[in-house]
Amino acid sequence: MKVVIAGGSGYLGEKLAGSWSARGAELIVLTRGRAEARPGDPPGLHRVAWDGRTVKDWVSSLEGADIVVNLAGERVAGSSLRYRWSGERKRLLASSRVDAGRALVAGISAITRRPSVFVQASGIDYYASGEALATEEAIHGESFLSRLVSHDWEPSTAAVEALGLRRLILRIAPVIGSGSPVLAPLVLQHRLYIGGPVGGGGQWFPWISIEDLVGSLHFLVDHDNSSGSYNLVSPGSVRNAELSSTLGKVLGRPSWLPIPALVLRLALGEMADTLLEGVRANPKRLLEEGYRFIHSELRTALEAALRSVA
Repeated sequence: MKVVIAGGSGYLGEKLAGSWSARGAELIVLTRGRAEARPGDPPGLHRVAWDGRTVKDWVSSLEGADIVVNLAGERVAGSSLRYRWSGERKRLLASSRVDAGRALVAGISAITRRPSVFVQASGIDYYASGEALATEEAIHGESFLSRLVSHDWEPSTAAVEALGLRRLILRIAPVIGSGSPVLAPLVLQHRLYIGGPVGGGGQWFPWISIEDLVGSLHFLVDHDNSSGSYNLVSPGSVRNAELSSTLGKVLGRPSWLPIPALVLRLALGEMADTLLEGVRANPKRLLEEGYRFIHSELRTALEAALRSVA
């Protein structure tokens, strides 16, 4: 089996590469960084440079691939205020996704032996925030992130379906796993005794364990009848206050210091909405098709993630 991962140098890409390597796959990672082997690369992985925009020599890497996974796109959030959503930043978030998606479609169009499956990563922010239960049938929201996902990110690769590929659109919730970009800062805050809910704490926090993200992706790829959009989110979504409280209990630390909404809005601007508002998402299609979650409860997912770094 040959798997190509575009944007595979981040946390999710590394986890997926490791899982496919364990299955004996040949792996190609398309990276905007240096195309050199890195410590910890799994067996059978080769890095190929691409710019995420233009069709060049990297296209030959797609020839004979069975599966292409598109994780490419500029980070939505970061640890610095330079990640505030200025007009320029918003344009970059959109263009990095659209350009990469279109380049992959053009590359697949140009090769002779095309893949059978195309996996398009997406985000659970597709849906509007609030109390309504968001299954895959729910309409998209109108926030910046919702429109980015629904109008730019997902449509960028829709044309592969006309080329005969089975396309899976994975609307991924924040990932709970050892060292994940979502969990790591929360763990640090609680270990420093400054953990607590964000804003009022009543907003929903959709999540998925790294084990279930990898497991559900393989489940969908392996089932030929699976196609279209799927919510990759645990059925055990919690409110933000419960996230903080549960993490504090697992770490043996208090969860007592709320972060005021005003402070976040002053620091992050519009990007604060990603923390202050939440989607009550549900993995309806995954459950209907028979996927069985490893972690349906937040506490077990947190314990597994922290146990691996203990």
